[in-house]
Order: sequence, then structure tokens, then C-alpha cells
Amino acid sequence: MKEYNLEEHSIVKITDEVEISSTDLQVYYGNDHAIFDASLEFPKNQITSLIGASGSGKSTYLRCLNRMNEKIARVDGKIMYQGTDINASGVNVYEVRKQIGMVFQRPNPFAKSIRENIQFALKSNGIHDKHVLEERLESSLKEAALWDEVKDELDKSALELSGGQQQRLCIARSVAMRPQILLLDEPASALDPISTSKIEDTLDELKSHYTIIIVTHNMSQATRISNYTAFFHLGHIVEYDKTKNIFMNPSMPATSDYISGAFG
Repeated sequence: MKEYNLEEHSIVKITDEVEISSTDLQVYYGNDHAIFDASLEFPKNQITSLIGASGSGKSTYLRCLNRMNEKIARVDGKIMYQGTDINASGVNVYEVRKQIGMVFQRPNPFAKSIRENIQFALKSNGIHDKHVLEERLESSLKEAALWDEVKDELDKSALELSGGQQQRLCIARSVAMRPQILLLDEPASALDPISTSKIEDTLDELKSHYTIIIVTHNMSQATRISNYTAFFHLGHIVEYDKTKNIFMNPSMPATSDYISGAFG
């Protein structure tokens, strides 16, 4: 693979309201330095895509934003959310994850009914009012564009749903907690084109209420749904800009080569 000067980068400052940011973030798996000096700002109520080849660090970085790397990696640097460095010791990780939800690459519904998939976490967090639980059930399934497909079979096992429906259920399960930020790690990579389209439409609707950060290996998907895009290479953030600029007029040679298919 061609070598690039990874000390050089092009990262724009966000002029919109910033929802969450990282400053000089470093991630180590033992002696392996996986993320270098990652400083990014994410605009509120917009979609940001993280792109790059396999092993570039994009998923590792994403998992830092709600401390999902806890106990498996050392994470240094600041992650600022609502005036608090959520990477600091003493911060309640569970409270962080209420505000910053996550959806993984493969659908992982609980082996419970559709209803219980949505309501289990709510009950675990002290919400027991039946009317509130039913309202959250309906509203979150509507937000995930799943209500019309399952409203008459809410006590059916979630495992009987199709893969695409299961992934939208996982999105509904996350938004039922009323987070501010939704992190998604290649949420459509295991889905067919029709299900992928439904997920993308869902995310486009959700961004009016949530700040969305998505890791995607699909560059066409990034161009379709995201407002901003960050390109990762070998643990470095090489370029960050509005999506149209990244794909139409990239500033860095590595970005240009990746988008043109020279590697990846």
C-alpha cells in the first residue's frame, strides 16, 4: 500500500451547534496504539459518517463515544458532552449510555417479545407506569418505522422478525430511552438492499430529534445520508468535512485514493 504522511490532515471546524466532541483522543490495546490524536466535533441533529478501510480505527473510535471500550482498551484524551468530559474517572458510565445509545452491526434483539424488547430497559430504569410504557413502545416503534408492521403482534418473539425488522427494533430499543445521540456501527452491512433503504430512511427521519454518528463501509450510503464525513486511515483522522466536499473535492491524497478505490 502507498504510504501517506499521516501527520498532515484536513479537519474542518463545525459552525453549527456541537453536540459531542473529542480532543486528542488516544486508544491503546495493550501496546498497540490504535487511535492517534483524534479531535472531532459532531454537529447537533445531523448525521456524520465515519469511513475508512477495515482496521482503520473507525469502529474503535465510535465505541469510545459511549465508553464501550471500557476494560478492553486504554482511552486517553477528552470526550466532551454537555460540558462534561465523559471519559473522566468518576463519570457514571450507565448514565452516559442512557444519553448516548448504540446500535451494532448485527441485529441483537433480546430473546423476548417485541414489547419486552422495548420496555425491558425502561422498567430496569424505574419506569413502571403502564401508560408511559405503552406510549414509549408505540412512539419508539413509530420512530424506527416499524409500528405499522408489528402493531398487531407485539407479543410475538422478536427473533421471528426479519433481519431488517430486527435492526429497526434495535434502533427503536435505543430511542425508547430518549438519548440525545445515536451511534451506529455498520447497521445495514448484514441487510438486503430493501432493508438497507428502510434503515436509511429511518435515520433520515430520526436526525430531526437525534445526533447520529454512523460507521459505514458503504461509501454510497455515506453520500446518501450524511451531512459530514470523517475519513480514517491507520488510526488517524485524515480528513473531516461536509460529505459533498469529501467525495467531490477531497483535500488529502489518502482520502482521494480511498474514495477512488485505490485501496480499502
